[in-house]
Amino acid sequence: MTPHQIHIFISHSWKYSSVYDTLATWIFEEKWNVDKVPLNFKNFSVPKDDPIHNAPTDRALKIAIHNQIARSHIIVIPTGMYTNYSKWIQKEIDGANEYSKPILAVNPRGQERTSEIVVSNSAEHVGWTKQSVINGIWKLYKSQK
Repeated sequence: MTPHQIHIFISHSWKYSSVYDTLATWIFEEKWNVDKVPLNFKNFSVPKDDPIHNAPTDRALKIAIHNQIARSHIIVIPTGMYTNYSKWIQKEIDGANEYSKPILAVNPRGQERTSEIVVSNSAEHVGWTKQSVINGIWKLYKSQK
């Protein structure tokens, strides 16, 4: 069976990069099969060394983020409370909505409070396990087809 290539954008704040690093490792560094279907995930996140981080204006930042989101199938956003204070997160949510990209909200381990803005904009909300994240991505991807 031919693998499904699924483009994933993981929202992140480099100040809290351990959450991103864990999600990226789970999603991109393992071979996945769900329901006997091989999945091939491609990382469309903004890398740490990308010049987007030094965008000269908010408009340039928005355009750069939206370009990545437009080419993605699924947007993964951790529900950590830092998201309430990030202008990046709002731009990512706006981009996901503009391009009709479903958001998978992921509740990081040990997180007692979640970001209402992320949860209320998500199509699916999962806990902090590899399998729940992969199953959530696959469910959202299939719902688009």
